Amino acid sequence: MIKNYYFLIVGILTILFSITHAINGQSTILPVIDTSSVDLATKTTVFYVWHIISVENMVFGIAFILMACIRDFSKVRFTAWLLAVVMVARWAVIFGSVAYKNPTGFMDNLIDLIVIILYVTLIILGTKKKEKLAV
Repeated sequence: MIKNYYFLIVGILTILFSITHAINGQSTILPVIDTSSVDLATKTTVFYVWHIISVENMVFGIAFILMACIRDFSKVRFTAWLLAVVMVARWAVIFGSVAYKNPTGFMDNLIDLIVIILYVTLIILGTKKKEKLAV
């Protein structure tokens, strides 16, 4: 039975993000890297880093779906905050990398920013959910 619909929504969205991230990489980014003159070690690194993020998102999504069903909310609150911090840290790395490597490319990452804001907002709303007291 679902106890926290915010976490359920976050879990479903995160699994969808995982799938779209993997598909986007396989169809657009990774083929460009593979056909470039970049050395094999760099191609391999980009490939596995891309898929690490996809798998992390899948694991986060499954975790949030499981957390949505846990009756004792105090057992999952810390985990939810930790995952929110991980997402904010990811965005900080993206923002910092773009600022360092391509200062004019901020608009290219606007969708990522919006998604992460939505994602973290839903997590925070889920952590603020009040538990029903057993009578």
